[in-house]
Amino acid sequence: MTARAPASAATKGTMTSTRTTATRHRALLGSGAVLLLAATAACTSVDGGGGSTSETSGGSALETLQDRGTITVGFAGEAPYSYEDGGELTGATVALHREIFAELGIDTVEGVNTEFGSLIPGLTANRFDAVSAGMSILPDRCAQAAFSEPEFMYTTAFMTPEGNPDGLTDMQSAADAGITLATMTGAIEGDYARQLGIDNLEVGTPQDGLDAVVAGRADAFALTGISLNHLADSTDAPVEVTESFVAEIDGVPQIGAGGTVFRTSDTDLLEAYNEKLAEIVADEDRYLDIVGEFGFTAAERPVEGLTTEKLCEGDLDALATELAPELGSDS
Repeated sequence: MTARAPASAATKGTMTSTRTTATRHRALLGSGAVLLLAATAACTSVDGGGGSTSETSGGSALETLQDRGTITVGFAGEAPYSYEDGGELTGATVALHREIFAELGIDTVEGVNTEFGSLIPGLTANRFDAVSAGMSILPDRCAQAAFSEPEFMYTTAFMTPEGNPDGLTDMQSAADAGITLATMTGAIEGDYARQLGIDNLEVGTPQDGLDAVVAGRADAFALTGISLNHLADSTDAPVEVTESFVAEIDGVPQIGAGGTVFRTSDTDLLEAYNEKLAEIVADEDRYLDIVGEFGFTAAERPVEGLTTEKLCEGDLDALATELAPELGSDS
């Protein structure tokens, strides 16, 4: 959920991929790979934003974007959510956006590469029209911007040196071991570390986190399990990734989910997006067709009853109890 400084060059292209399907019992933990149908649409990473859609046109955000045929999203270079590959914008959130925005009459998705901590400020400053980063839906963020309904559920993992010398299994084990834990600036894992009193090294990108572990500046790097497994698969560095887990703070499971972020004033755009998103999330096969190529499984598909309203309220204890049957837990 973070990337380096904004990209300075734009590279346009068209992306296609193959399909496959997979089914899996939904649980908080688990990872796997199925293949996606990524909508064929022009994609690019650009240096400048598109400006406020409503302010520049005088119309609603949705109408303006439909007239343009293009939406500009902020992304933060975290694979497999949204990142650049060979100069093209790709990832699971991007695939969702191509599918949904195309149905709304917006055929092109362009991107602005921005550090994770600058995504919401960039959105409110009109550098882009939405945030495509699989951003966790948290109360403090809900006070700044408008989130779509959940798109992905999250679990956490650690990247460690080979052999996992500190025997890390969850956040409490990291606190007990007295390690230095790398987390990305502005990411939820940093909040976990601070609440548990873990020595925290903030880094700008996933690659920076890996480098910190390899160089010995951090004993582990915490991020979503699906992101760390993708990162480990792309490197020859002597690292490994632990089993994914649901973080607990004071005995409360930190149920997490991410969504697309819009300006609070762009209500028509948010409502239209949510309507199309609901159709996709309700259909497991279609959901996996779109995001499966990037390693997402049925375990990441939001469970019924998990809403942005509840996540923004922040009562995770009550939420864990309410969703226990859906999550297959004993909470």
